[in-house]
Amino acid sequence: MRAYHSCMILDTMGIYINKGNSDFRDIVAHEYVDKSSMIPLVNATLNSESRYSCVTRCRRFGKSMAARMLAAYYDKSCDSRELFRGLKAEQDPSFETYLNKYYVIRVDMTDFTTRFRGEKDIVRKIQNKIIDDVLKEIPQINREQDDDLMEILIRISNSTGERFVIIIDEWDAILREMGTDDDIVTAYVDLLRRLFKGSNSNSVFAGAYLTGILPIKKYNTESALNNFCEYTMIRPGKMSESLGFTHEEVKMLCEKHGLDMTEMESWYDGYRIGKATRMFNPYSVMKAINNEEYGSYWTTTGAYDSVKTYIQMNFDGLKDDIIRMLAGESVYVDTTEFLNDMHIIRSKNDVLTVLIHLGYLAYNKDTFECYIPNKEVADEMNNAIKATSWEPLVKTIKNSKSLLDSTIAGNEQAVAQAIDLAHDEHTSILSYNDENSLACVLTVAYIWAKNEYVIHREYATGKGYADLVMIPRRNVNKPALVIELKFNNTADTAIDQIKRKQYPSKTADYTGDILLVGINYDKETKQHTCRIERYKKSHAQKR
Repeated sequence: MRAYHSCMILDTMGIYINKGNSDFRDIVAHEYVDKSSMIPLVNATLNSESRYSCVTRCRRFGKSMAARMLAAYYDKSCDSRELFRGLKAEQDPSFETYLNKYYVIRVDMTDFTTRFRGEKDIVRKIQNKIIDDVLKEIPQINREQDDDLMEILIRISNSTGERFVIIIDEWDAILREMGTDDDIVTAYVDLLRRLFKGSNSNSVFAGAYLTGILPIKKYNTESALNNFCEYTMIRPGKMSESLGFTHEEVKMLCEKHGLDMTEMESWYDGYRIGKATRMFNPYSVMKAINNEEYGSYWTTTGAYDSVKTYIQMNFDGLKDDIIRMLAGESVYVDTTEFLNDMHIIRSKNDVLTVLIHLGYLAYNKDTFECYIPNKEVADEMNNAIKATSWEPLVKTIKNSKSLLDSTIAGNEQAVAQAIDLAHDEHTSILSYNDENSLACVLTVAYIWAKNEYVIHREYATGKGYADLVMIPRRNVNKPALVIELKFNNTADTAIDQIKRKQYPSKTADYTGDILLVGINYDKETKQHTCRIERYKKSHAQKR
């Protein structure tokens, strides 16, 4: 039995309302990276014109954990003070003001899409389930025949003077999974509008917090809920560090557990989310820590069928951009065209934008470019490509593996011929007017090497820049490669430049063999020549 400020007495824990704090208690009972700094940000919006928030991130980026944290903090059916003891939120002046002060409705839409999959009246069923639970918890309110969820909440608010905080996790699950059914989509969007855009919405809700993968659906160019403040993978605003792990948080975890930060960066770093320029996938980081082994964890939590479908779409320039990104390049994307609907893909820009929201691409807001963020995602993209009928790229990857083998074997002629082939096959994405554009040939030609090497383009080395420096990943028993590209010169000149400018000096921490690779492109013959030498470190260097 719990007493409430409204003098109501509730004797049960709800399914959707007043769920208590046990879910968050389970989270903080284990290794918890403190993300409670989100709470003051949400507190600042309560009972204001900015009270409606929608925070979207890709899968496994901490959305549900944040939803459980907020529910435990606001839920007046419990006392959550001890759960937040020592956390960042406790230090904020607003902490006491809103701690356990509201009726909280928390729903996960995937519960309904799983239970009522394929049912045309799913939206009505959702409302009825929530209504039944609310009235079980607050039985003093009568239900009339035509009442919908909002009418019940209005009656409760008018009767008690209380406002609600509503948290909808995976708000877009219905649109993602049933978005081809116009009747279901219309009914669901109408429900959201009824809740959050009606004349009584502000008197019923102190705040609303939605999570999902996709931003709120657009009709033409306007959001269906244009009174929501949206925080996305592309425009995260003040929520940039609230979901996902920052570089400092991961560094702390690596130091605590004795793990290699460089490997963690290579596998899971790479997302630029607003001002947070180095964000990690938290699910994969924690899996690597628990298993004491790096690998693809996040990508195993969802099928890549949608990725395979998108990258096979025959939009002009799309496949060229995919090749460039697999080679480590960034490509321009206009993210403003996308209607935030996975079922409405009209252009290359739409494909790239939806892949950003899904987490398969990262986005640089300063350059308006996207790219593949890390090895984990690159592996998944390669798997998706292998499962497609896109033979040219499958062939490119196969040829790239042979190129790497030839380079390590010191087969200069085979290397030159392989780069000639890459030159000829990818003229649609490459121009050959200067040394910088020629360097793109190398990144495409060495696509496969990203599986076994950490690759740096225009790596700052010694007294200048090498075009590519490739350092083997942990447990890869292969030499490091320092590659210099020349234009209308000779391969020997490229080797001489590597030595003269001391390019291998930045590989001092690497104690294995190093190969120096000089490549020249002749503009007249349109052919490459190659020279490969094994670099001998002195005893002092090896130390």
